[in-house]
Amino acid sequence: MIINCLVKYACVAVCLLCCPNPISTQNVDPSFHGIIPAPNEKVFASGDLSDIMDLKIYLKEEDKSAYLISLVKSIKNASFVTLEKANLIPLIDHKTGAESYLLDILKDKIDIKAGDKAGLQYALVSLSQMVIHGGYPLPIVKLKDSPKFKYRGMHLDVARHFFSVSDVKKYLDYMAYYKFNQFHWHLTDDQGWRIEIKKYPKLQEIGAYRNETLIGHYNDQPHKFDGKRYGGFYTQEEVKEIVSYATVRNIEIIPEIEMPGHALAALAAYPEFGCENKKYEVATKWGVFEDVFCPNEVTFRFLEDVIDEVINLFPGRYIHIGGDECPKSVWKKSAFCQELIRKNSLKDEEGLQNYFITRMEKYINSKGKQIIGWDEIMEGGLAPNATVMSWRGIEGGLAAARANHDAIMTPGTHCYFDHYQSESAKEPLAIGGYTSIEKVYDWEPIPEKLAADKSKYILGGQSNLWSEYIREYSGVEYMVYARGLAMAEALWSKQKNYADFLQRYEKHYDYWKTKGANIAYHLYELKPKIIAGKGNPVTVSFVLPNNSNVIHTVNGKLGVNITSGEETKIATPGTHTFQAVNGEKKGSPLDINFDLHLATGAILTMNPEPSKQYYGNGPGSIINGVKGSNEKYGGSEWLGFNGKDCTGVLDFGKDVVVSDITFRFFKGEGQWIYLPKKAAVFSSDDGVVFTLVSSTEEITAETKVSTIDISLKDIRTRYLKFEISNYGIIPDGAQGAGHGAWLFVDEVVVMGK
Repeated sequence: MIINCLVKYACVAVCLLCCPNPISTQNVDPSFHGIIPAPNEKVFASGDLSDIMDLKIYLKEEDKSAYLISLVKSIKNASFVTLEKANLIPLIDHKTGAESYLLDILKDKIDIKAGDKAGLQYALVSLSQMVIHGGYPLPIVKLKDSPKFKYRGMHLDVARHFFSVSDVKKYLDYMAYYKFNQFHWHLTDDQGWRIEIKKYPKLQEIGAYRNETLIGHYNDQPHKFDGKRYGGFYTQEEVKEIVSYATVRNIEIIPEIEMPGHALAALAAYPEFGCENKKYEVATKWGVFEDVFCPNEVTFRFLEDVIDEVINLFPGRYIHIGGDECPKSVWKKSAFCQELIRKNSLKDEEGLQNYFITRMEKYINSKGKQIIGWDEIMEGGLAPNATVMSWRGIEGGLAAARANHDAIMTPGTHCYFDHYQSESAKEPLAIGGYTSIEKVYDWEPIPEKLAADKSKYILGGQSNLWSEYIREYSGVEYMVYARGLAMAEALWSKQKNYADFLQRYEKHYDYWKTKGANIAYHLYELKPKIIAGKGNPVTVSFVLPNNSNVIHTVNGKLGVNITSGEETKIATPGTHTFQAVNGEKKGSPLDINFDLHLATGAILTMNPEPSKQYYGNGPGSIINGVKGSNEKYGGSEWLGFNGKDCTGVLDFGKDVVVSDITFRFFKGEGQWIYLPKKAAVFSSDDGVVFTLVSSTEEITAETKVSTIDISLKDIRTRYLKFEISNYGIIPDGAQGAGHGAWLFVDEVVVMGK
């Protein structure tokens, strides 16, 4: 046995020495390059490998940066050498294009031509990923690469929870490794002011600290607090240090100084900038507060002074002024504000917000800078030169682009990394919602309905991480590092392939784990597609990663395994367990309890349909026999209706006897989710003329999830119609005041004989 092994190894050694290309085309993994985001053009030379087993790099001193030096040090068998000893001599040629590069790996050397220093950095990052995630010898390959979008951003909120200078640097390192170029730094809010302003020292002495912090979720009642003073801020020297750190990584920092709303921390320090004569305190819980800046000359002078110091710290072109979630109730009560509206012929308080934003934009423009604001800055009109950051869906970005204004797309549906990334009950506490890595990957920043000649105004997009429920940087890693890989490719790569991405993702996941990062891993966590409402039995299917399949058991008894995309009928009620398996890799078992009832086999018609943000697996999600989470309104079971009623018609296909109908609703007023006003049920024999059977009084409940049961007294009918009335407009003083309430509906259970 030992002799046979020695003979085998000797033969392999001879082959490696004698054969110039020992690995054939079919043995080269399509994702061998291991690069994220995927290069836009790559040509492998018949699957051949080079002879390159090290990187000897010659780089002119003026082209070196602290980041490139550290990057090269992190690559196995890589070093800077003299010109004579180099096998890699990068060249900067501006004709190549901004942020672009050509990377040509030949038999015994590597050629790099970059359009600028950013392109050079990206070329070396790609090369380092090939070594780290693919290893030596490098493949013979030509890469021609440039970004799909010029704005590729990541956001970090440090106002709700504060992160150290070293934490922010880790974030910037992550961004550089995946070719992001814009860091949106959210520095001020109701819960803390995080940047030193020398002219106004109380901002950091008072505004940077709160007396205590909310424990648990905002929706948990009653609210509980930890009783511990919390806060911190960055000195101007620390800001300069971070800006310098970002600059050598070709990352521009966009500071956000919130106005006119989200101003409570500033008002706690300087109450004279509010419209009311009262004591303000830094907020100890999350949400939106009525305390906003008063648009008088004293306030504008203060904000201009703040902007002056901020501009001196940040060399980039943009200043983000917030502009979102600004309640108008204080302005409505203020005699000064009402006189200002009259004096300037403004239509209303929204016009006053436009007056506020436009005035600050004019001042910021006079300093050679441009403003960015959240899409609420369009209320009452858009400031002349403003760039819109569209977060409440895509409509803000569409409107801006159609008006020839630049827009950055960051809709909550795909870009909010403070949302849950798994439906597992073991996930760390998050604000709500559900944004999987696949959903991020599939996102396209340019809306389909935008005319082609206006698409140039969509600069790109960014991920957002709000830190209400993230106390430590390990939480940032968990929420960002996995989905950030998908976002990088969504913003850079012109052609995407999710299956190929998953193979590269596995390599990068292993890399971050070896570095001790708390990166999430949900690839083998099943995301069921449960279909109902078509007049057929309920079916379940899965899209499976990397050729895995699903082991299926029913009430503890092994069933037939499921392949990717295969629809399996659910005929037996009870607990169905599903588990993804791919060789030795296994996902966590997924238990789904199917409680089949009359409606699960009916045809469901809904008008209007659920909001696209919370569409689940379509309208049939509310009659598929599966109840959603009692803690989370995201995922595939809860359907959301934004400012609209929930109305549906069930066709049972024949006359049935119906005894009662049960509805489930989610309540989360901190996220603008309200119980409905009432519910009513109607019956019909022909599906045209409906007769009221029963209705509820006003619906009230204190718990997150409430169940409303309506007795139908064994009526015989073919059609059943339900009408669930939306709460309407959120009242003053509440989170989201003035906006339409969300209505979330889960299972509609119909029981009968």
